[in-house]
Amino acid sequence: MRIEDFDAIRPFEPQELPAAYDRLEQDAQFRAVVAYLYPQVPFEAMMMNMRQCHTSYEFQKAFCYPFLKQLMAKASTGFDIDVECIDVSRRYTFVSNHRDIVLDSALLDVLLIDANAGTTCEIAIGDNLLAAQWIKDVVRINKSFIVERSLGIREMLAASKRLSEYMHFVINVKHDNVWIAQREGRAKDSDDRTQPSILKMMAMGGEGSIVERLKQLHIVPLSISYEYDPCDYLKAREFQLKRDVPGWKKSKQDDVESMRTGIMGYKGHVHYHCAPCIDDWLDTLPQDMPKAELFDAVAAHIDNEIHRHYRLYASNRVAAGAESTNEEKAVFAHFIDNQLAKIQLEEPDIPFLRERLITMYANPYRNHQAAK
Repeated sequence: MRIEDFDAIRPFEPQELPAAYDRLEQDAQFRAVVAYLYPQVPFEAMMMNMRQCHTSYEFQKAFCYPFLKQLMAKASTGFDIDVECIDVSRRYTFVSNHRDIVLDSALLDVLLIDANAGTTCEIAIGDNLLAAQWIKDVVRINKSFIVERSLGIREMLAASKRLSEYMHFVINVKHDNVWIAQREGRAKDSDDRTQPSILKMMAMGGEGSIVERLKQLHIVPLSISYEYDPCDYLKAREFQLKRDVPGWKKSKQDDVESMRTGIMGYKGHVHYHCAPCIDDWLDTLPQDMPKAELFDAVAAHIDNEIHRHYRLYASNRVAAGAESTNEEKAVFAHFIDNQLAKIQLEEPDIPFLRERLITMYANPYRNHQAAK
């Protein structure tokens, strides 16, 4: 395979960055976003600094890294990663539960830089999030590759094969990491489960048996634990709208609101935990295992590793009715009341919305207990 085979979906190569910077400089929407994010910095100075970045990794270190550090200093009580089970000098496909549209992969990049991994990740991003040309340019500068979702069945098969081949190309030819969520879209109730279809897509590329193809990606299950999910009240509102309004679907504006709230909202503490790479475990599977059973078994193993390595907070224990102090219970009850007050609906079903919010915080605890 050659890099040209993936032109439609891959991140920009270094020689393509100047043209991307030119497009961004001319884009009025991009200018407005920069003015909002960096009110003290003249746009021309920002673009001059951007043009000093000759690779995507340099761009991430110069722009994304300091921005995210400043953001998390305001919006969290800290974030960290446990990489004890992996060798950060090697390259992996991180398969994680999905908490935040933007930050899941962005914070992983920051934490890999801090762990001296020498690189970050190429990031799988759905084309449904690329509403404007400037967004498409920014994510491709930022090492994202595009998952095409709005296709017919025949095109979808070809796109899935190309996506898989590209992931194999990143790991084995470019020698970089990959991040992909364990499922399409976020688990609205935090009951995190790996979709076997994601694994089937991954096994379309590479050489040899299904197990050999999955081993060529060096999959690492990654647990992402939030003390507080800033989008919890938006997800609860979605649950009621889906229940009450036949055929209700999120609008582009809803997606933008989720992204903004997820990035800027308060998260408490955030913890990332890398489980061991599954290569050795894959070798223990029977060689004659039927295909469907094999994918289900791999998905279940990834789920078990993600659930086992959650960092549990008081919010999870209280929500699940586990042992907690009276103070922890009072703090959580006050938090839930505050989140309920943010929900904008004509006729909010408060008991239903409260149950949905509490379930979001209880499920990680329940899954952790089951995995142990």
